[in-house]
Amino acid sequence: MNSAPNDNLRGYFANVIDSVGDGVIVLDKGHRITLMNPAAEEITGVSRRQAEGTLFFDLFGGEEVLLEMVVKTAETGMTISDHENVVLKRGVHITPVNVTTSPLLQADGEPIGIVLVLRDITKIRDLEDAVRQADRLSTLGALAAGLAHEIKNPLGGIRGAAQLLERELPEGSELREYTSIMLKEAGRVNKIVEDLLNLTAPRKLELSKVNLHRVLGDIITLQKRAAEKKNISFQQNFDLSIPPILADESLLTQLFLNLIKNGVEAVVDEGQIRITTRVMSDYSMTQRGERPSRIVAIDVSDDGAGIPKEQQENLFTPFFTTKSRGTGLGLAICHKIVSEHRGMIKVDSEPGKGSTFTVMIPLIR
Repeated sequence: MNSAPNDNLRGYFANVIDSVGDGVIVLDKGHRITLMNPAAEEITGVSRRQAEGTLFFDLFGGEEVLLEMVVKTAETGMTISDHENVVLKRGVHITPVNVTTSPLLQADGEPIGIVLVLRDITKIRDLEDAVRQADRLSTLGALAAGLAHEIKNPLGGIRGAAQLLERELPEGSELREYTSIMLKEAGRVNKIVEDLLNLTAPRKLELSKVNLHRVLGDIITLQKRAAEKKNISFQQNFDLSIPPILADESLLTQLFLNLIKNGVEAVVDEGQIRITTRVMSDYSMTQRGERPSRIVAIDVSDDGAGIPKEQQENLFTPFFTTKSRGTGLGLAICHKIVSEHRGMIKVDSEPGKGSTFTVMIPLIR
């Protein structure tokens, strides 16, 4: 007579666990998996059908830290948490997770299994990296601003002297070739100084409703001509449901022009540049006094040579460049533009497999 209410209660709790955003895995006393919610399936890459009834140690045999936590909880009856050291590997995908293992007890305190709670902390790590990068750029920016001001005055004197000397030399003089080189190189240094000042100087954004896809489309149209000789094609995967966003159009144009040009330069001969826009449902941004804002992500991918792992963390640092004739300021300026729009920029690259730069900015209308 009581089986129906118990079944209803069991179904109710199963629905509650399935609705939890964190991954939940329940083991019995023999360490067989008896329950696994959808979030755990997504985090581990293992399906519920494959997992339930299987020994936990058989399914996760390569995850040593995770296994140690389960064993320790089983032996001691203690709740164990690890916020730093658990990394789940499924093929090429690596997911850092925060894990807690707790004993599952009956009403009388008798242990009948173990509950694992897993939280994907990939996004948290991305935010931590963004904060560290911003701190480092802030320090370097202050140093760069001081250098730029010190260079600008003597550089102006050099350019002025070269211009006066050029006027004094007769037409056709061989020495004019040297003054021309002096003026050209002084102009190049001045451009670097101006970029440095733009990188460090505070500025007020000229905000307006910007059609992101029109900006990207215009840049792609221009870059198609530059890429014709290299036989590069462009693929656009735009989410047309994204409305106009509140942003500085000129700065967004500078940002994406730089990223798309870098992609074209990365492809040696024949390849593809892919530009994708999407709304990130698992990210939101909140500031005090504001409603949460969804995030728009723009991916710029190329088929170039890729970037070694050891170079990736320095890509947005001023004066770091992988190009033979680069100044190392382009990506630093991109980082500043994204930060000014309260967003983040990251790179995902592997040598031989190309690169993807992802810009994430709040969807503010």
